[in-house]
Amino acid sequence: MTLPRTPQIPVVVLAGFLGSGKTTLLNHLLRNRAGTRIGVIVNDFGAIEIDAMTVSGQVGSTVSLGNGCLCCAVDASELDTFLETLTRPSARLDVIVIEASGLAEPQELVRMLLASDNPHILYGGLVEVVDAAEFDSTRRRHPELDRHLAVADLVVLNKTDRVGEAERERLRAMVAELSGPAAVISAVHGRIDPELLFDPALRPDHEDKVRQLTFEDLLREETADGHERHDDHLHAAYESVDFTSDVPLDPRRFMEFLDSRPEGLYRIKGFADFGAGDRDNAYALHAVGRFLRFVPRPWARGDERLTQLVMIGAGIDAGALLAGLAACRTDDPAPGTPADPVDSSVTERAMWGVLRYVHQEPDPADGPEGLADGLEDPGDVREAAAEA
Repeated sequence: MTLPRTPQIPVVVLAGFLGSGKTTLLNHLLRNRAGTRIGVIVNDFGAIEIDAMTVSGQVGSTVSLGNGCLCCAVDASELDTFLETLTRPSARLDVIVIEASGLAEPQELVRMLLASDNPHILYGGLVEVVDAAEFDSTRRRHPELDRHLAVADLVVLNKTDRVGEAERERLRAMVAELSGPAAVISAVHGRIDPELLFDPALRPDHEDKVRQLTFEDLLREETADGHERHDDHLHAAYESVDFTSDVPLDPRRFMEFLDSRPEGLYRIKGFADFGAGDRDNAYALHAVGRFLRFVPRPWARGDERLTQLVMIGAGIDAGALLAGLAACRTDDPAPGTPADPVDSSVTERAMWGVLRYVHQEPDPADGPEGLADGLEDPGDVREAAAEA
């Protein structure tokens, strides 16, 4: 389907105490970005360990990198200013990652993002990195870790190569209990699949078709000779489930499905067709952890009206997810078929649950002032996301 609209830039908060492996994970993402343009903001740089400088190789208020990234060292009061800079069209970024100080309160950064008036950003989730080898001692020194885990959307249990299998399972169970519905994945040296956090572009920009090979290209070629590197099978840590339906979804049933989505389901992305609920629009869906947003996008003439969803998580039951979504489908009269007025009123009320999470995406031609309020006060959407 063709639903052209300039997407908002997801902002991912990367948190974890000193030594947990945040910077290692961040550098892994930068090395495996596959054409994705990543903006990096280092929050409260003075409290970050020295090896954070390896993110860019230099320190400055704004650093332009050869690998297509921007790195900024800021404190919380400057965050909105730098987000404004990084979301300008000239920056051409696909995703922004905020590396929080090891002593920061990640929940405060999340609240700032949800309360931001910047129309060009979208909350991309809170990722909490945990050192498996030092987990118990870190909790003793920093009991606030439990609070951080409770608000995380994704937990990376890092350095699992430094503990035995039984200890690893104990830690995983404890972290899962503390983090509630968050997805929990194990990692070594911060190596996680970038697809968990963002969608790699996997393509050079059109003006880069003629260019020199980068180190990233060379590394990719090095593994293209048929010799498998099992340490690169990062997708084994999570599952990805696809769902497609040519039958519209019942909005009330679908919202019930989303409200009861299982633990470990980290991201849902795609488009939903609500049929008679809104004949004019498909609804782009963005869910990360407990955050949810819909953006209505007009159907183009000739579009095949489908619901297409991708669900990503750890320890999820693919069969149960697909069965749950199949139960959301509803019989719907063909477009142009007169609907009974009573049925129309019922359908309109059924859409209220969806519209609560609608925040209209800006038209880039209108600038920041062109942001529509949508069908619900954007503040209500942020409050609903924060309370979820």
